[in-house]
Amino acid sequence: MRSYLLVLRFAVFNVAALALLVVVWLEGWITLVIESDITRITSGIALIFAVGWLICAHRIFRCSHELNAAVNPDSAAPSRALWYRDLVDKARPDGRSAIADCLRSRLYARVVVVRTIANTLITLGLIGTVIGFIIALSGVDANAVADVGAIGPMVSTLIKGMAVALYTTLVGSVLHVWLLVNYQLLATGTVNLANAIIERAESPEHFSDTLVTTGHA
Repeated sequence: MRSYLLVLRFAVFNVAALALLVVVWLEGWITLVIESDITRITSGIALIFAVGWLICAHRIFRCSHELNAAVNPDSAAPSRALWYRDLVDKARPDGRSAIADCLRSRLYARVVVVRTIANTLITLGLIGTVIGFIIALSGVDANAVADVGAIGPMVSTLIKGMAVALYTTLVGSVLHVWLLVNYQLLATGTVNLANAIIERAESPEHFSDTLVTTGHA
């Protein structure tokens, strides 16, 4: 069970988040946001979030599989743990630290894309805020303020622009936090994976097995 703790945490958090999303949808707030955003920036933010979430989910399941292989000495399935152990066996003693740094870099590099996508969500939300204010101010004509007939269209444009500004910021911020929490789960699992692989390769049992295999025991 401990081997699948990362997947369990990921599942618990996202099920809770999806349940909250269903409640918001039943209240009609999601429909209100979609209909009020004339620029469709919120839809683009949601689509990018979905891509980032799928990438994160794939990385988490893969990390969990690698953790299982790292902590299971009897596993013969191809894994990063076996790849690292083979390199350690062939490397000189003074080169093991460089191999460990290489392992960490390779593992951490595959999770950076999720954080980048999460940061993109908040950036798109801020861009939507600016566009919303531009839309709101574009309908204001200082020369037509005294015209009662022109006040209605100006107020309508102002409301539409403010809706775009506020809703894009809200959607971008909420989905940013959602994806960022998933990223933190993935980052923690990646750190644990790197430590498990290195500890396994540096364990006395591994060196004993290596000596027996090479005929020096």
